[in-house]
Amino acid sequence: MTAIAAPALSRGLPEAPVMTEPTMQPPLHPTSGPDYNPVVTLNGWTLPWRMNGDWKEFHLVAEPVEREMAEGMTANLWGYNGQSPGPTIEAVEGDKVRIFVTNKLPEKTTIHWHGQILPCGMDGVGGLTQPHIPSGRTYVYEWQLAKSGTFMYHPHSDEMAQMAMGMMGFFVVHPKDPQQHRVDRDFVFLLNAFDIDPGARVPRIMTMTDFNLWCWNSRVFPGIDPLVAAKGDRVRVRVGNLTMTNHPIHMHGYDFAVTGTDGGWVPPEARWPEVSIDIPVGAMRAYEFDAVHEGDWAMHCHKSHHTMNAMGHDVKTFIGADKRLVAQQIRKLVPDYVPMGAAGMGEMAEMSMPLPDNTLPMMAGWGQFGPIEMGGMFSVMKVRDGLAAGDYSDPGDFDHPPGTVAYEWTGDKPDAAQAPGASDPTQNSSHDDHHGRS
Repeated sequence: MTAIAAPALSRGLPEAPVMTEPTMQPPLHPTSGPDYNPVVTLNGWTLPWRMNGDWKEFHLVAEPVEREMAEGMTANLWGYNGQSPGPTIEAVEGDKVRIFVTNKLPEKTTIHWHGQILPCGMDGVGGLTQPHIPSGRTYVYEWQLAKSGTFMYHPHSDEMAQMAMGMMGFFVVHPKDPQQHRVDRDFVFLLNAFDIDPGARVPRIMTMTDFNLWCWNSRVFPGIDPLVAAKGDRVRVRVGNLTMTNHPIHMHGYDFAVTGTDGGWVPPEARWPEVSIDIPVGAMRAYEFDAVHEGDWAMHCHKSHHTMNAMGHDVKTFIGADKRLVAQQIRKLVPDYVPMGAAGMGEMAEMSMPLPDNTLPMMAGWGQFGPIEMGGMFSVMKVRDGLAAGDYSDPGDFDHPPGTVAYEWTGDKPDAAQAPGASDPTQNSSHDDHHGRS
């Protein structure tokens, strides 16, 4: 490796760009080499590179970062180049890539290139295939990209702590043939999760299952950007899962075809239709659809607790309880006390309750018809007619055509339907009396 890397080292390290803006950045179009349609990273960005001979060179910096998870809450995480997750790396099948990794963490690290076919010594498993990268040092990974597809990167050095702190990123390899697997819009994001106590900023890294912030790219709703597409576009969504559980990602308004995994592209004859795609732990899935139905279509994990923020696992269930008398007593000590939960939890989305600093409400976000009552792993696929090809800006609320919104019925109520062969309910009284006199 030393002999191969020497020419690069003589030029010094390539630039290590830093991004702190939490919103989705414009795609990074190639200026040389094979053409491809770049991906758009949800609430993220793509890492620039430089050409050094026939090597495409990138520079990742592993370091502590601050990540705004949604307005009102910032977490102290570990990541790359100013963010968690780190920037998306994009390249082309057959490219020779050289990736410099500088460690600014307080402990050693490595990077594993999840799903890539590469020399064993470049695989990034500390102690097994390479020395760990000490704090303050820079190591070099280099190999030729063997295939196109959807991949990830993450540490294999103190993996439990480092991944729990947010160290991960996306790696997309485009086909050498620009027309192969080409789509109009290509979105990518990672599923990750944290356990951060209300008012705190640092995740509890020993948590195994009871996470309270389920995230897309270390963001939670309403801080997750919408996915915007023009009517008629062919759209791909690539999702990677680095949490501790599976996630059934469901998109409203469409069925779609599963077209890829981190093992490769699914042949056309083997693709299958879905409206929800389960993303296993440590895996990636890609699905595609034609954006023919205009609207604001919800997109979310279908595990109901994963669409809430800052869940309190010890909160009691009060559904059906009459709390009026106890509320009167509590107000003698706490005049502003408001009883909640007796009729479900939806009211929490409408009330501005005092919260500890740096804490998000469990449900937040508003739409044109009121509170959306979601959090966590939730966003919106916004399909609009007439959008320009490179326009990813939020088009605002959908303008529903007249007569296409559900509405309240104020007319006469129809008689209750009666199943064939059912007894006449008016006879129940005499039937009961008969048995009562027996």
